[in-house]
Amino acid sequence: IEKYVQRPRHIEIQVFGDTQGHYLWLFERDCSVQRRHQKVLEEAPAPGMTPALRRQMGEAAVAAARAVGYVGAGTVEFIVEQKPSGEMSFFFMEMNTRLQVEHPVTEAVTGVDLVKAMLRIAAGDPLPFDQEQITRRGHAIEARIYAEDPEHNFMPSPGKITAYRQPAGPGVRVDGGVYEGYTVPVHYDPMIAKLVTFGLTRNAAINRMLRALGEYTIHGIKTAIPLYMKIMRDPDFVAGKVSTHFLTPEFLKGPFGGWVDEKQALIAAAVAAYERDREARSLPQSEAQESSSAWRWSFRGGRAW
Repeated sequence: IEKYVQRPRHIEIQVFGDTQGHYLWLFERDCSVQRRHQKVLEEAPAPGMTPALRRQMGEAAVAAARAVGYVGAGTVEFIVEQKPSGEMSFFFMEMNTRLQVEHPVTEAVTGVDLVKAMLRIAAGDPLPFDQEQITRRGHAIEARIYAEDPEHNFMPSPGKITAYRQPAGPGVRVDGGVYEGYTVPVHYDPMIAKLVTFGLTRNAAINRMLRALGEYTIHGIKTAIPLYMKIMRDPDFVAGKVSTHFLTPEFLKGPFGGWVDEKQALIAAAVAAYERDREARSLPQSEAQESSSAWRWSFRGGRAW
């Protein structure tokens, strides 16, 4: 379909259905930044998404789930066309009948623990809230940390991790199972972790991602971290001008690198600290008192279910 669509974007809608026949959607994720048609970066909400288009896509996703009597967590994926006039239209692509790799960005902006919700539905429990009760706050970005060498055409980089230190702090979440001394095998998918950052604004999430990427230490193997640092600094990405053609062959040739200089690292860290303080001051007092909770900043707070 991409041959016939102008500036295609890959946008998906998270849906849930329970055994009592109730359905709802939990906003969208933009998965347009891809290499060889494989997602490398996801974010929520989608940049430039209009409220009208968001609702149309959400309702279409729920209609698809309801039509097949779907139960559990699922993702309805669409191709969105961006015409020069600014008009956007969407086309159904497929439905993934499972929880996806990029689900943490939806957890970050909705406060709903999707894994827990999926298990409760599987146990026969009804959805505990209506569509109108699902709210969205802030922006989240996820980078898939692959064991690949971007300097050499993204060749797989299996081997022993000789040093490992993952980033932390407010608005930073890492889902991974590797550690110092772990050997990345040759037999499976090269993704070794997921790095997620959250902020009140998209720029805050980008700055936190830059800071977190700069703090990530993985020695012994190569990773795609330098690619993500280049993406975070790219003017078109910062402006939200993404499509499935964003990672052009020229972009993927590099050059890649770490921080440009120490000053840039300090600026990103200062911006992240400022945004953290601003977020704490924007919370109701009861929430602000809990804002230092590691569990809360793992993006699983906010919903009792």
